[in-house]
Amino acid sequence: MKKRQVAAHGRVSPPPLPAMTDYPFVPSDVAFYHRLAPGADCLVDDHTWDDLLLPAYSAELARETSIFGQQELHRRLRVEQGASGERVRALLADEGLRAQTQTACKDLRDADREISETLFGPSLPALPRWLPVLRWLPLAFVASLVAALAVGWLLLWGAAVVLALVMCAIQVRHYEEVQEWARILNSTQLMLRVHTLLGRVATFEDDAAQAGKLNRRMSRSLFADMPGVGDYGDWFFLQNVRHYFKSREVVRTNIDFLRASFERVAALDADLALARHLLVAPVHCWAERGEEVALEAVVHPLLAGAAPLNFGMGDRSVFISGQNGVGKSTLLRTVGLNLITARAFGFCYATRAVTPLLPVYSSMQNEDALTSGESFYMAELRRGQELLTLAAQRPALFIIDEIFRGTNYLESVSAAAAVLHTLAQQGRVMVASHHLVLASLLSDCMDAWCVRRSDGRWQLTPGVLGDTNGIALLSERGFAPAITSKANRIHTWLSDYMAHPDADLPQLTS
Repeated sequence: MKKRQVAAHGRVSPPPLPAMTDYPFVPSDVAFYHRLAPGADCLVDDHTWDDLLLPAYSAELARETSIFGQQELHRRLRVEQGASGERVRALLADEGLRAQTQTACKDLRDADREISETLFGPSLPALPRWLPVLRWLPLAFVASLVAALAVGWLLLWGAAVVLALVMCAIQVRHYEEVQEWARILNSTQLMLRVHTLLGRVATFEDDAAQAGKLNRRMSRSLFADMPGVGDYGDWFFLQNVRHYFKSREVVRTNIDFLRASFERVAALDADLALARHLLVAPVHCWAERGEEVALEAVVHPLLAGAAPLNFGMGDRSVFISGQNGVGKSTLLRTVGLNLITARAFGFCYATRAVTPLLPVYSSMQNEDALTSGESFYMAELRRGQELLTLAAQRPALFIIDEIFRGTNYLESVSAAAAVLHTLAQQGRVMVASHHLVLASLLSDCMDAWCVRRSDGRWQLTPGVLGDTNGIALLSERGFAPAITSKANRIHTWLSDYMAHPDADLPQLTS
């Protein structure tokens, strides 16, 4: 048998408390609040959300965070415009305040049910007219049972049996609703408890007492919650069903206060999550507002040891070229994510940042869909149409990686040039492509930049890539020398053919 640890003063020390495990909420639960919150103008659509790896980034932020904080973080990433991050800065600067607030919000992580659907969704139904009958049914059952035992009349026994069956039917009819509501109510009461504990925080002082009173009105009696007693009370006195309707009515009639409580508690829990995250982030700065994009030593927060980069964009769009594997897609995602965090949270993962308040939309991961029969090129066309529609609605910044790859080279370049030129006229575009001719075709609206890596750092220099490495990678990846030789001959001929289209076709014999 294992000996218990003994403290220095001679007393037996209690076993360490187990580490808290957060409940695994699915993405649809986390997204409920953003979809239901009033006035939600989505600045990041679903395609961009996946392109820029925001699910993984959200999961990183959500560590040790309740469903309330997770939902608020998701909402800010989707819709928040021009966040200043003042409370996050205050929490970062004051360790005592951070610890105090963290302790007050700890109970939120016990919530195993999201409640934004209940608070911000369709209105809860009013009490049914037959509800008063529930109070008299148990009394009638007890009276008929006592009378039957005293008198022994068969009719009274029959009445007691009928009443018992009616109560059982009511219990069975509402059992699932009662169980589900109990989880909703538990999360709601945890929220109100935290609201009450946060009464010492200035922004919660005015209504912390009201939150406590409302919490008590939702609770069952101590007698009903006693082990064993409560079960009998539920079946023979319908206490759980009656409490279900009573507490639901309390929520319905106090919905405005509960919504405000949710918004404030969720916002504070999200601010705590951001403060914890920034304490361990390798670098961050508070973004300045401006029309241009200027990011100094910017990195991607999900990449350990990410190479920093200086990136700038004025009022013209940007065409980016670079060798295969140099990290063009990572560069696009790094800039895109930092623009979103600057808008949603007020900070960037850089030493200095100037960012505009523009929505960010992307086209990076188009895929064919076997279920709908949509080919890769058709998916690219659909996304291109979506971006043009978004561009027509308001100014935005578009991040595009290798547009229209699903068709032949000539049509790909032609379609890409037309779409990119239109997007650049209506907003700003940051595009990476191996179709280097696009740089010349779009020179009236785009600046050409070439990305390279030197000594583990990214470097952006003006101009277009001159030294491609697509064929060279054949040898590095183990292709036979004969294959590489043939590829080089074809490349030489095609390059010459672009200038002299009447040249003879190359011979591919070894």
